[in-house]
Amino acid sequence: MPHEAKQLSAEQFLLTTLVVQVAIAAVLSTMLVRFPWFRRILLTEKRDWPERLIFAASLGVPLTAGVGVRLLMNFNPADLTLAGAFLAGLLAGPYAGAIVGSMVGIPALIAGEWIALPFAVGCGFAGGGLRELCPKEAIWHFSPLFFTDLHRNVWRLVRRFQIDWVVILVAAPIGLEIIRQTLGHRFGGARLFYLSPPTVWLSVLVILATVLCVAVPIKIWNSARIEHRLQEQEKLLMAARVDALASQINPHFLFNTLTSISSLIRSKPETARTLIVKLSGLLRRLLRSQEHFVTLREELEAIDEYLDIECIRFGPKLRVEKAIAPDTLDIVVPSMLLQPLVENSLKHGLSPKIGEGRLTIRSVRQRGHAIIDVIDNGVGLSSVPAERPPSGGIGLRNVNERLRVIYGANYQLQLDSVPGEGTCARVVIPELTVPARITA
Repeated sequence: MPHEAKQLSAEQFLLTTLVVQVAIAAVLSTMLVRFPWFRRILLTEKRDWPERLIFAASLGVPLTAGVGVRLLMNFNPADLTLAGAFLAGLLAGPYAGAIVGSMVGIPALIAGEWIALPFAVGCGFAGGGLRELCPKEAIWHFSPLFFTDLHRNVWRLVRRFQIDWVVILVAAPIGLEIIRQTLGHRFGGARLFYLSPPTVWLSVLVILATVLCVAVPIKIWNSARIEHRLQEQEKLLMAARVDALASQINPHFLFNTLTSISSLIRSKPETARTLIVKLSGLLRRLLRSQEHFVTLREELEAIDEYLDIECIRFGPKLRVEKAIAPDTLDIVVPSMLLQPLVENSLKHGLSPKIGEGRLTIRSVRQRGHAIIDVIDNGVGLSSVPAERPPSGGIGLRNVNERLRVIYGANYQLQLDSVPGEGTCARVVIPELTVPARITA
């Protein structure tokens, strides 16, 4: 024999309605905050009229649809008239609140609930008026867990006669819900929609649900605001770190070059003069370029100017070779990335070497990455395991840190050195071409 369906009592049905109502408010606010244009509106406290209208429309349209669902399908949790109109006014001002109140009140007015429109508009103006009075940041402190510190806030208000905006923000929707209950009992549910609790404790829960329908969206939207600000702060921090690292390269290179020039002034004055001319041209290029990222082609042009200086210093002892894949020339790389690697090869690898030194710069594309090698046949480095980031030298540490800051911890400078045979410094970075150029 089939089991008979168990009917919910009036108390159980009302409690279920309240839970679903708060859940709908949370889902709606979560859906809205996923749109970038809505997040941008939340981030600005001073909004112009187009932004207010967009905010009112984006909030008012689903709320109006909820009133329609309640009227057509008798689904009471979908009606968020009080919380929605008050929330619009609280976040976007009295006129936005009045617009949302009008949008949600008109369908109910057409259905014969003639108190609904003035009540909804009044809720919008109440939220807007409260926004004009209280500090803007205090609104974002309104949390669903307001009751945890409510007793302290009330005591501070009573003892010190100091305005506590949390108490006022909580009291506003409570007062509006009490007004709705009073009007509903006076004129009946046919003139104004309200949830009629049969007991006192359920009346408390109805009021609590109204407060939560306001506090939950504010909490969700405030979390999105904080997350966005943290992302912006991370971008600014990364840009600052890149600036600091890049600023270390030029003085390091300039110091070494000037040291070389000073050693040639007496013995080879013409060579020193030529080096100064080459150095001034390279410095002019560095001063003109303020970008953190350049194409590999531009980076190689800067390296050529640097190698012109070094070839004058080394003379016929230095031979430079390039094996650059044509499809890598437009790949975007951090500016001044290769110069420290080339300088390290010349200073620590080829300078102590007896006989001809060979420096090779090579680049290829492989599986979505660009691989750039700086290879020398110098004396090599002692005790440097393959694929291990360098631990010494300003230039190499700088390059390694820049790669980690820009691309993440998985991208590091790889050194492979064999004493007496040479060193290979390898940089592997994500493949990024000119049309998708990025800035720090």
